[in-house]
Amino acid sequence: MNERTRSVVFFVCLSVAGLSFGCAGNPAAPFDTFKTDKAAPITAFRLQNYEPPPQVATTPTAPGQIPGLPPEIQKWVQAGASMLPPGLLPPGLIPGVGGQPALPPVDNTPRFHNFRVLGMPANVIDNKLRDELIAIFGFSKNFDDTHGSCLYAEFGFSFARIGQPPADVLVSLSCDQAQAHNFIWPHKSVGLTPDTAARISKVSGAIFGG
Repeated sequence: MNERTRSVVFFVCLSVAGLSFGCAGNPAAPFDTFKTDKAAPITAFRLQNYEPPPQVATTPTAPGQIPGLPPEIQKWVQAGASMLPPGLLPPGLIPGVGGQPALPPVDNTPRFHNFRVLGMPANVIDNKLRDELIAIFGFSKNFDDTHGSCLYAEFGFSFARIGQPPADVLVSLSCDQAQAHNFIWPHKSVGLTPDTAARISKVSGAIFGG
């Protein structure tokens, strides 16, 4: 190999190495766009990680009885309470008599991917906090395969995108893992390293003032 050829090869190798180093320093998509677009909204949510299931009546109802009524009222109804004048029976006590039963209350609780939102969501406008979130979620080194099989999310982060649904991330510190919604998770692993969990706790505390 002559001197000219060696120089060309060295230049190409140096360029490739420089290119690889530059790529390694950039967050993975879709978080890379938020590094340059400081106006793209990032919203943080505090979430209730667990809700007890609703109480379900376990007492079997005998044929001909109205579910949920005490035995004494069941007997009273069967004995002829339906013959009472309108207005003397609680609405909905007897099917078809005294008006319609009361509808169950509508759950208007704000939710983020089925998790109850606690308090008000926070628009992350501080550049240092935005950069920290991007630095956390944008790099594979922050995630490993050590995590629980559960997902009880304490925090949620929504990265708004133009012309497509936001890139949403649920974070479960209790189960040491993250879960992506509306986009393909760019990393091989979803488990939070101890350092990542600590960083998320710190940045969330700064966002919500706690």
